[in-house]
Amino acid sequence: MLTPMHFKHVFSNPVRVGTPQLTILAKTNTLSHPRLGLAVSKKSIKLAVGRNRIKRLARESFRLHQHQLPAVDIVVISKNGISDLSNQELMKLLEKSWRRLTRRCE
Repeated sequence: MLTPMHFKHVFSNPVRVGTPQLTILAKTNTLSHPRLGLAVSKKSIKLAVGRNRIKRLARESFRLHQHQLPAVDIVVISKNGISDLSNQELMKLLEKSWRRLTRRCE
């Protein structure tokens, strides 16, 4: 997702999946495939290298699981404590969240 209107659409009455480290919001779209948007704030992760690591891993996890996801627009929002997770822990957390999201959107 690229434009503020796409993000605004997701923020209005979304399906929510949450963990202590991140929140995932989703709303159905008119396309035949899911789309991903990321909101990783300076407040939750101070250094750019850390924010970029989270975004890179979220994109990779989405790429691996997008064929199992319904046609929804998804926004991943980081929270405090996400930078303490290793890459492997974050990938497992995202995989679990994708499964929960799929169940809730059906």
